[in-house]
Amino acid sequence: MAHQPPILLIDAPSLYFRAYFGVPESAARATDGTPVNAVRGFLDMLATLVRTRRPDRMVCALDHDWRPDWRVALLPSYKAHRVAQEGGEEVPDTLTPQVPVILDVLAAIGITAVGAAGYEADDVLGTLSVTQPAPAEVVSGDRDLFQLVDDARGVRLLYVGRGVAKLEDCDDAAVRARYGVPADRYADFAALRGDPSDGLPGVPGVGEKTAARLVDRYGDVAGILAALDDPGSGFAPGLRAKLDAARGYLAVAPKVVRVALDVPLPELPTALPRAPVDPDLLLELAQRWNLAGSCRRLVDALAGHG
Repeated sequence: MAHQPPILLIDAPSLYFRAYFGVPESAARATDGTPVNAVRGFLDMLATLVRTRRPDRMVCALDHDWRPDWRVALLPSYKAHRVAQEGGEEVPDTLTPQVPVILDVLAAIGITAVGAAGYEADDVLGTLSVTQPAPAEVVSGDRDLFQLVDDARGVRLLYVGRGVAKLEDCDDAAVRARYGVPADRYADFAALRGDPSDGLPGVPGVGEKTAARLVDRYGDVAGILAALDDPGSGFAPGLRAKLDAARGYLAVAPKVVRVALDVPLPELPTALPRAPVDPDLLLELAQRWNLAGSCRRLVDALAGHG
């Protein structure tokens, strides 16, 4: 049977933040001195992914709401440490103006980018992973997206925690090897362990190994909470006390960590173009922002994909 090319589902904020911190501003500026390091790095990442993964479809997911009210209502600490003084997300001053440039270049090439009001890019990716024809490869440096891995549906995570050149191609066995839990239990595991980068406190005194052991034994957080009420469930007294004290947190945390799979999205064009849909606009953008090399590498990769 012929190999079916994947759809690449790109966590755009994850990649352009990495590009911003991975490429020095001094090495990537427009002719007027404006930094374009995030743009250049992001486009080069896409070129590498198209060249190495050979997809026939691609969608870039955007954060239209990086800290949705419904998650904050459940857990007020969610990403609270990343809120800027004037509100909104704390983003480097020289990164913010680069995001519209990225979107302009994607539009000129013909690569779809989509977000949804009230949802994070993670939720858009989750929804696309269950609604787009498989196979699907989700590209992100966000650990929460391990939960989207689904061998039965052909969904993998290309984890770029160490960069696109060193991406880790993860199926369910890789998630189990890494964390000791199956992918579909990752949200419960993460709720127990916590994640300081998201303002998720976890259960004090419960680390990765204990969290994995609890999920393995009781299935999920709901199973753990049910077992707490059973005197014969076999918890060590100290662990029982820690979990009991965290009941309120555990009642909501898995819902916060769990990626939405039902985001309302429009019909999307997903096919990767062989050539830019608006070559004149792309040329203008490449000249204005000093992106000729990166645009050429992505265009060349697209010409050879499939």
